[in-house]
Amino acid sequence: MKKPDLLSRLRAVRALILDVDGVLTDGRLHFTEHGEEHKVFHSRDGHGIKMAQKIGIEVAIISGRASPALRHRADNLGITHCLIGVRDKGAAIETLAATLGIRPEECAVMGDDVIDLPMLNRAGVSVTVADAPRLIQSRVDWVTHLGGGQGAVRELIDLLIDARDAWPTVLADYQ
Repeated sequence: MKKPDLLSRLRAVRALILDVDGVLTDGRLHFTEHGEEHKVFHSRDGHGIKMAQKIGIEVAIISGRASPALRHRADNLGITHCLIGVRDKGAAIETLAATLGIRPEECAVMGDDVIDLPMLNRAGVSVTVADAPRLIQSRVDWVTHLGGGQGAVRELIDLLIDARDAWPTVLADYQ
């Protein structure tokens, strides 16, 4: 999709729905010898999520895996809609959109693997990360330049802000 068309479609987005493993993280799974899972999140993605919230975009998570680390990160970022342990992500986006009082077409969705296809297919704007499998890259509206867990979410959020000409609102806190 050409950038002007993408920006036009991003203007209509009211919610940003994110997968976690491979999008907010690099997809690797780290376990201690006691079986505790550790996740690494990029600070720029977190800051971007706060900026998206500031301009009125609802940010939500739909993840196939449940994790205390994910719950902690979501709470830390003020993400109240966090669906974890989800297998049917198509049904999950429908449920989440209904909860938010919007249509799935008013959502931008960022996923990175085949489990994400049902929600990517229902979204108004579908996005994947640079290191997603070719199959996923071929089926979305836009592919980020950065990989999962490397600031790719922030890259999309910057475009959402561009589409709304909302940088003055975002930057007001930094003057």
